[in-house]
Amino acid sequence: MLRLSRIFSCFLVIGWAMATMAGSKPIYPCNLQSKTAADFPPVKRINKAKPSSEASGVPCVSSMCPQIMDGRSLKALGSAVAGLSSSKLKTVPPQAVLDAVKDPRFARQLEMLLPSLKTVFVEKLIAAVDPLSDLLKYVPNGLVPYIPKPVLAHGDEFSISDLNRKPWTPDQAAMFFDDILKSGSNFSSLSPSVLKGFTCAAASYMDTKGFQQFTIAIKQKQVQLNIEQLRCLERFLVLHNLSRSVKAFPTDLFLILSPENMAAAGNCKDYTIQVGSANIDLLEKGSLQRRRLLQMALLCLKIFTPRVSKENAGILGHLVCDLDDTYIRETGENLLKQLSHCRSFSPDQVKAIQEMLLSGYTHVGSPSKWSFSTLEELSGLFHLFDHNILKQIPQNILIPWLKCFIHTSHLPRSQLAVIVKNLQSYRTKRASGCPPIKTITEEVVRDDLMPIYYSPAELRACLRGRILESRLGSVTQYSFTNEQLGAVKANLDEVFPKGYPDPITRNLGGIIEILTPADINMLNISSAETLAALLSNWPRDHLAALMIEQYAAAAKSLDSGALNAIGLRYICLLKGFMFSKIDEKAIKSASLGTSRCSQSIKDNLYLKAKQAFSDQKEQFPDYYNLIKPYLGGASGQELKELSKHMVNMDISTFFTLRRDSFLSLTTEDVRGLLGIHLEDLNNYQHNHLLKEWIHKQKQVDLDLLNIGLFGGIPDLATSRASAAPLAMAGHILHAFPALLLTLLLIFSLQ
Repeated sequence: MLRLSRIFSCFLVIGWAMATMAGSKPIYPCNLQSKTAADFPPVKRINKAKPSSEASGVPCVSSMCPQIMDGRSLKALGSAVAGLSSSKLKTVPPQAVLDAVKDPRFARQLEMLLPSLKTVFVEKLIAAVDPLSDLLKYVPNGLVPYIPKPVLAHGDEFSISDLNRKPWTPDQAAMFFDDILKSGSNFSSLSPSVLKGFTCAAASYMDTKGFQQFTIAIKQKQVQLNIEQLRCLERFLVLHNLSRSVKAFPTDLFLILSPENMAAAGNCKDYTIQVGSANIDLLEKGSLQRRRLLQMALLCLKIFTPRVSKENAGILGHLVCDLDDTYIRETGENLLKQLSHCRSFSPDQVKAIQEMLLSGYTHVGSPSKWSFSTLEELSGLFHLFDHNILKQIPQNILIPWLKCFIHTSHLPRSQLAVIVKNLQSYRTKRASGCPPIKTITEEVVRDDLMPIYYSPAELRACLRGRILESRLGSVTQYSFTNEQLGAVKANLDEVFPKGYPDPITRNLGGIIEILTPADINMLNISSAETLAALLSNWPRDHLAALMIEQYAAAAKSLDSGALNAIGLRYICLLKGFMFSKIDEKAIKSASLGTSRCSQSIKDNLYLKAKQAFSDQKEQFPDYYNLIKPYLGGASGQELKELSKHMVNMDISTFFTLRRDSFLSLTTEDVRGLLGIHLEDLNNYQHNHLLKEWIHKQKQVDLDLLNIGLFGGIPDLATSRASAAPLAMAGHILHAFPALLLTLLLIFSLQ
């Protein structure tokens, strides 16, 4: 995972290096609009803690660790706590952990630990507190996401003020959200992270007034709901007959409004303004739904050519991100403000933006004329600036601006490395030896300027010996290009021809991006911390699979620390022999999901989860919230049992169910499972699995669902004479939403 220190370091490197090349002093701007370069004080190097064992030099194992028997000796480790192994930490008395985390300085150290260690710390705290409600008084915020969901199943044991102070994940908050509803708490008094626990099951407890108050609180506190929560919100909006109040509800709701509720938003221009203000990235880029929203907006604004006025660009808002390169080339500067807020671009869009900026035919002019305010205005597009753009920007403008930009940038390492490459001034050449002026000392290796100062050949010749091993964790966090990282790796291979020891393996950082499958055999992956350190750099799937396999083969079990290290990103890479090593406690403590996994993995993990949560099987909605991520492996009979509890299963979960289980469901089973989401099935009649299920049902049973599903087994008692009119009526009803939407748009354009 990207570490903030890597972001800060890279841009400090760029700015300082360019200042040096220009012969000027490094500067650090505070207010670019009111100060000149002469007003800026010297820049200071920024250091950030990172989740690594480097703080203690080497992993702290058995004989190398001090004896930890109380809170004082644990606190004495300071930042070196990152070097503990989970096996060593498990021997520490729970009371010692509780005493240590009461010290705010020590608690802050824990926020930067690897997932495997965070998991063990939380387990120790749970064992130490009595009553359990005291857990929230002492657990550091950085460990909160690792509190197991079963612990939160009885939310009434915790005070609302304590719950409000913690940064919950939506899945965690869902465990106690219904308890908060039953307590009658005022929604305006709840924190955004608590409100994110909203589910359809919990919403079923709300009356009309309560639901209205909840949606208003969501908007006032700017709570970001996911797309499934928004769909649920829209369903209850209709149920409570509140569609006329739609403008008072969250803006993101407009992304999924049905045609009849769209009319309540006012005319189509008002509707487009709301959609343009919504978080369009909640919908997958290129998805049919996003394309439809853009098409409706263009039709509403009568935009029939690739030229968009400045006024219409403002109305389109985030929808501008989906305009193709033709619009960018034809419209130019009118789209710049909106494009700066887009999260991703297609290659054609990138090329069009670069050409537009280089042309100089925008209000910002040629890059050679750009000012501080210009760069600030274009900051959202900075990662698209190629060498041709960067070399034209005046260095006395770019240098101080970059030193401000480092404090807000969240670009990934790969994009930062591209920027470094575009700004490097050295000539690529083979070094016969390390030039004296390039000697790498402790002072040099602590300098974030290294990616600019050293060519791959110079790194190969100069970064060697003790300093390579002792400072590897720092070096591999810098935004080196792949060629530079290759030089560092080549030096490591010379030092460790038979394989990397654990301290080296943990600190490979960016080198992981250039490893081959053969290189994985050179790694020593013997602890959950080492596995977590490797996977935190997001290796490609085929490499991650080899890492997990190597660890699992050596480990006695896949405990909660290992599963949290594997996480959602890599859980689908597990292999057959690994499932027998997963224990019940690990499933309870891990945050996993199987929707994208193969059926075999879904089946195996469901069996593990079913066993882990068996003690809560009769507690709803708690049991459903716990078992939901694993339902892709449930049998038809188990789904039928769930349907009796009206669990309001979302559509995305519904379509990840096992094929044979899905097809075994009756229409009443489906009604019980989907609940408020039942009507969504009408939008998925093109889905092959749903089609197959429909063909197995009697049409008379489908009719009882009253949602317009057709294609079932006809009733033989029905006369042929009535079959055609009924079929025609069905087709008309099926097309009704689209027809209504078209009519609404045409009406509003009049």
